[in-house]
Amino acid sequence: MKVFKFGGASIKDVDHIRHVANIVREYSTESPLLLIMSASGKTTNALEKVVENFYNGNSIEALKLFDDIKRQHLDIAKYLLVLNFNVCLEKMVDLFTEVEWLLHDKPVWSYDYYYDQVVCIGELLSTTIISAYFNEAKIGNTLVDVRDVLRTDNNFRDAVIDWQYTAHKTAEIILPAIEKNGIVITQGFIGSTDENESTTLGREGSDYSAAVFSNILNAQELVIWKDVEGVMNADPRKFPSAQYLQHLSYAEAIEMAYYGAQVIHPKTIKPLQNKNIPLYVKCFLDTGLPGTLINSEPVRDLPAILISKENQALVYFKTIDFSFISGHPMNSIQQILEKLQIKPNLVQTEAISMEMCFDDNAKLDTLAQEASVFLEVQLEKGLRLITLRHYQQHDLDNHIQDKDVILLQRTQNTVQAVVR
Repeated sequence: MKVFKFGGASIKDVDHIRHVANIVREYSTESPLLLIMSASGKTTNALEKVVENFYNGNSIEALKLFDDIKRQHLDIAKYLLVLNFNVCLEKMVDLFTEVEWLLHDKPVWSYDYYYDQVVCIGELLSTTIISAYFNEAKIGNTLVDVRDVLRTDNNFRDAVIDWQYTAHKTAEIILPAIEKNGIVITQGFIGSTDENESTTLGREGSDYSAAVFSNILNAQELVIWKDVEGVMNADPRKFPSAQYLQHLSYAEAIEMAYYGAQVIHPKTIKPLQNKNIPLYVKCFLDTGLPGTLINSEPVRDLPAILISKENQALVYFKTIDFSFISGHPMNSIQQILEKLQIKPNLVQTEAISMEMCFDDNAKLDTLAQEASVFLEVQLEKGLRLITLRHYQQHDLDNHIQDKDVILLQRTQNTVQAVVR
């Protein structure tokens, strides 16, 4: 059995969904398939705006934005479906209602709670349409609501999976469906608590969902379908000279993901490595290309790998009385980070000071405010974090020339620079 994951760009419109059907039809003759689907196109971004407006008290705008999302999905279904349209519509209306009853209320719980209840609907809508279209195209399949299978805790927006329960439900629900039809369609990114409240696994978490099910099902391989040739040594949208990487080790892939490479979700590799399941990153637009193979075999002579993260912020902490920052001050900072649920991308510690680089977000102002009670704190935004692996000095020079380097940290294999 194989697990295929299709991201939002692969199912963004009618033509792309038809192309997914062609891919599945081709590969389903070789092996049973579990298909993990993301939300269509930019639906997650649109749903995030719905949540923001709702939580800020603008329910009218939230409902208007949600109407736009409804219309887009109904249009896709109308173009794709004839015989199966009414059945699909009935299921979609139930999903619409699931969100609308919440948007007509007033927020009384946390933002993260409402985020998960609303944003999860994107994956549920896309899979409802795709399953109906597969039926229309005579591709037998079973649609499974992953919330009935993937159990998590209630750490909304970054939920932790209950592996034992999820494995039990996978054997109870997904395996019989695969044995019956050969193809099961379900959602990535989302799960539910033991009280049936929707949760999400972190932004772009569909890759992780696919890896979890690959592990539980002892899949032959996991294939992540992308709109690129495979894994590149840099983002080709920002760096046209980026090179395709034919082969990566698990270790290199997880390092790339850790430092912010967007091709693979950071949590994806561990469930695969634990059972030595190969991961292929293949081109959705040209299925004949070999893609990138990620497995346990070491790879030598890699080119310099570049990860550039925009919208970074640097927080500078310094003790007020010249005491060491290690010990109580550092522990207190860590407690604030855990409470705010934010993690630094880079940490530089000296005797009486410490610098931390973060993805810029509103929580950093709270961090600075709370830490300023016991430390001197400065916050600078609008920065970039450049990470280079397997670099030569000229690689670093090329990427920091004409830039103001305010923090540089290097090891034997990796260098990171925070620049203005």
